[in-house]
Amino acid sequence: MNAFKQLLQNPARGVDAHPRASHQRVPLGTWVMSASPLVAEAIAHAGFDWAVLDMEHSPLELPGVVQMLQAVAATKLVPIVRLPTNDAVLFKRLLDAGATTLMVPMVEGAVEARRAVAATRYPPLGVRGVAGMSRATRYGTQRLDTQAANAGVALILQLETPQALDALEEIAAVEGVDALFVGPADLSAAMGHGGDARHPAVQKAMAQAAERARAAGIPIGTLAGTPEMATQVRAAGFDFVGLGSDLGLLVHAAQASLHALRTPDATVVHSLNVGTHAY
Repeated sequence: MNAFKQLLQNPARGVDAHPRASHQRVPLGTWVMSASPLVAEAIAHAGFDWAVLDMEHSPLELPGVVQMLQAVAATKLVPIVRLPTNDAVLFKRLLDAGATTLMVPMVEGAVEARRAVAATRYPPLGVRGVAGMSRATRYGTQRLDTQAANAGVALILQLETPQALDALEEIAAVEGVDALFVGPADLSAAMGHGGDARHPAVQKAMAQAAERARAAGIPIGTLAGTPEMATQVRAAGFDFVGLGSDLGLLVHAAQASLHALRTPDATVVHSLNVGTHAY
């Protein structure tokens, strides 16, 4: 079974399901924006359940994706590769490279959802090209089973505009769509709130999306900038939650450390070499 689908097996969904308590565990992930295999490996060992290897908003290209997949292969982290666009050729290349869970940005309706599903399936269910000599087949040492390969893929579609949220049920109904993901930054910008994901109107739209997805019986995730926001969206009913990004976690930790050393209580520093001096 696909590893990402396994992460999402337990939550109750459907019209009679209720939002989980804020303390209940959901799979926690993050975005890897650094395009670094070393950082991806470190993030995996930090304890995240999943991570998005981002080709949309980072300098990551296909060779780098392969290196990052190799870097996390010996860890428990589930890698999700986000495509820059809904492109069948790129789908094919990433699947041949060994990616099994893929995320597509800016999906607006069922037509785009069906196109993405088709790109992840071998004929007759889709349009994925057949290659026996690839990383996905362990370089030809493993027999290509197209049915097993189809079943082993997970597809996550991002809803990032009000129009996409309006189409949530029809997108969720497309066979082969395994999960939805609300992008709060793009959604807030599209709603006219300048990227402010905390705006009450944005938060309300996201909470309603989680409720509708639960009724439709499909897992839904989102991204939170802080642990406090992650707790809120978890309580709202999101089934998997991303916490910032590798670069964001790095920069914020660095800023916090510098701030702690540059407060008025820490402006005088004693050095064995030069004595006590102002920082």
